Amino acid sequence: MSENLFVPKTSDRNEIYEAVIPQIKALVSSETNLIANLANISAALRQAFDFYWVGFYINDGSELILGPFQGPIACTRIKYTRGVCGHCFTTQETVIVPNVDEFPGHIACSSASKSEIVLPVFDSNNHLIAVLDIDSDQLNDFSEVDKLWLEKLLLDFKSQL
Repeated sequence: MSENLFVPKTSDRNEIYEAVIPQIKALVSSETNLIANLANISAALRQAFDFYWVGFYINDGSELILGPFQGPIACTRIKYTRGVCGHCFTTQETVIVPNVDEFPGHIACSSASKSEIVLPVFDSNNHLIAVLDIDSDQLNDFSEVDKLWLEKLLLDFKSQL
């Protein structure tokens, strides 16, 4: 896979995901290093959708630790019981937040973040190893379309973990 990402010139997220997900799969399929793959997934998603922030928080056994990301500096450590990432981790389900200011306990790493989607990342043994956190500077920027495609990406990636 080359270092170039083809992103269709459309605002239809289904079309963008349809084009980008296979490229991300190809990008990570021959790489065995987890950090390298998480970094490239973050970069590809941010480039494709121009999200405000895309990154991973990795489970270290006692809290979530900032992993590879694209965007402005971020919170380094998140307790399992705090914020959207903690909620995703404890429920082990995707969380879509249309307005972060209305989410109880939201951790404001940046006031520019307005909406968010966070997805659990499982390894091949079904252990929760991380969460994928994506922030937008637009309200209500995430939908079931994002949930569907991002869950599919992480499910396909699971076999490599």
